[in-house]
Amino acid sequence: MSSVYDFTVRDIDGNPRSLTEWSGKTLLIVNVASKCGFTPQYQGLETLWQDQRDRGLVVLGFPCDQFGHQEPGNEAEIKTFCSTQYDVTFPMFAKVEVNGERADPLYRWLKSEGKGILGSESIKWNFTKFLVDADGQVVKRYASTDTPEKIGKDTLARLGG
Repeated sequence: MSSVYDFTVRDIDGNPRSLTEWSGKTLLIVNVASKCGFTPQYQGLETLWQDQRDRGLVVLGFPCDQFGHQEPGNEAEIKTFCSTQYDVTFPMFAKVEVNGERADPLYRWLKSEGKGILGSESIKWNFTKFLVDADGQVVKRYASTDTPEKIGKDTLARLGG
């Protein structure tokens, strides 16, 4: 795979979605969880999406239950939680694994293209973020502690503003 646009993933309703749908956009891809200390970042991610989507930013949320069993629900429960607790309107996807032998192919590619500290590929926790440019290439990886507000400066710069 040579770009993020080579992947098709399942959305939160179980439908296949080709990432070519967002070709030419700047993407912020995040592994999310509903019962995590970082869960309030949903609010910042939604604000980022609302503030910058008209300029070409797309936030994509991928629920993951690999860290402390902090995303125990099924897709319907996750969707309800996100909409009722944080008014999430950015695209959400089916639960995935991000590490290990059953890691989603998209995440295998993201990790190989955007390594972490000291060259590590492994994702350490929920709300790890990957910034992908309009050409579909990973340009930066952010830790769970990097807030959407901080990342917003980088996304805005990518969008030419």
